[in-house]
Amino acid sequence: MKPRNDPFAAARGRAAAKGGKGDLLFLAAVVLLASLGVVFVYSASCYNAEVLCGDALYFAKKQLLGLFLGLAAMAGISFLPHEKLKKAGLPAVLVSVVLLALVFVPGVGKSNYGATRWIGFGSFTIQPSELAKYAFVLFAAAYFAKDPARMRTFRGILPVLGMGLAIAALIIAEPNMSVTMCVVAITLGVIFLAGASPKTILAIAVPVLLAVPALIIAEPYRLKRLTAFLDPWASPKGEGYQLIQSLYALANGNLFGTGLFRSRQKYRFLPFAESDFILSVIAEETGFFGVLLLFALIGFIVWRGFRIAANCDSFYGYMLVSGIMLAFTVQAALNALVVSGCIPPTGLPLPLVSAGNTSLVVTMAAMGIVYGVSRHNKKA
Repeated sequence: MKPRNDPFAAARGRAAAKGGKGDLLFLAAVVLLASLGVVFVYSASCYNAEVLCGDALYFAKKQLLGLFLGLAAMAGISFLPHEKLKKAGLPAVLVSVVLLALVFVPGVGKSNYGATRWIGFGSFTIQPSELAKYAFVLFAAAYFAKDPARMRTFRGILPVLGMGLAIAALIIAEPNMSVTMCVVAITLGVIFLAGASPKTILAIAVPVLLAVPALIIAEPYRLKRLTAFLDPWASPKGEGYQLIQSLYALANGNLFGTGLFRSRQKYRFLPFAESDFILSVIAEETGFFGVLLLFALIGFIVWRGFRIAANCDSFYGYMLVSGIMLAFTVQAALNALVVSGCIPPTGLPLPLVSAGNTSLVVTMAAMGIVYGVSRHNKKA
C-alpha cells in the first residue's frame, strides 16, 4: 500500500517519466568549468613553472592529468546506483580521519609554508582534508537517511556533529583555518538540510562562532593575518602583501581585463597564483565581466545540483546531493571572499579551477555522484 503523505512520491513519478540520461546540462557545466581550469592554471603558472621547473607547462600538465583522472572517476561513479553508497559512509569517514591523522606522522606528512597538510610517498601526495569534506557528507547522509527522526533531537544529531568537529579539530591542527571553517559550515548546513529545528541550529552555531576569536588569538600568525586584513597597507611587505597583490590584480582587470595570458601579477608578484589566488589572475585577464561569467557558470552548477536534490526520489539521495552541493558552494564562496579581501586571507582552492589534483579529482568524483543520482532517480 502506498504510504500517505510521501514527500518523495511526486519526485518518483517525475523521475520515472524522464528516462535515464540524467541532467546532461549539469554534467556539461562541470566538465566545462574543469576544462577552463586547465587553461587558467596554465596562464597563472607558466612563468613560475618556467623559472622553477624549466617547463612552462609543468603545472598545466599536472592539471590536465587531474582532469582526465577526474573524468574517469566521474564517469565510473555515475553508473553506480547511489543507494549502494549508504554502506560506504562510515568506512569512508573513518578512512579520512585516519588519513588526517597520518599527516602528523614523521616521514609520512609533508610540510610546506609552515603547514603540514599533505601525506606522500615519494613524488605522490594527497591532501586528506579534500577527501574528508565529501566523506563526511557520505556519512551524514547515510546516518540521517537510516532514521530521519534522529534530526528532531539534539542527541540524535550528536554523532554527525561529533564527527564533523573531530574532522575540523584535525584540520585546524595542521594548521588550516580555511578548510576548518569550510568543514564546520558543511556540518551545520547538513544538519539544517536534514530538518533540524532553528533552535537546535542556533544552539550549535553560537558556541562555534564564539570559538572563532579564541582560535585566532591562540595562534599569533592568525592574529597577524586578521590585522593585515583590516589594514593590509600597514604591512605591505609582510602579512598584507598577498592581499595587496590580489587587489592590484582585481583593479588591473577593470571591466574587460588585460587579455588571456596577459596578467602581470602572475610574474611572481602574487603568491599561489595558480592555486588559492587563481581567481585574482582570472579577474585581471578577463575583467569584471569575465569573473561574472565564471560565477554564472558556477551558479548554474549549484542551481542544477540543488534542483537534482529537490527532485530526488529518496531522502538519502536528497541528503547526499544537497551535502555535496553545499560543500562545493561554501568552498567557492569562501575563495571569492578571500580573493576580494572580504575575509582574512586563508588557503582554500577554487573548486574545479585551482591547481591541485586531489581537489580536482575528488570534486569531480563528487559531481559524478550528483549526476549519477539524476540518472538513477527513475529507479524508485
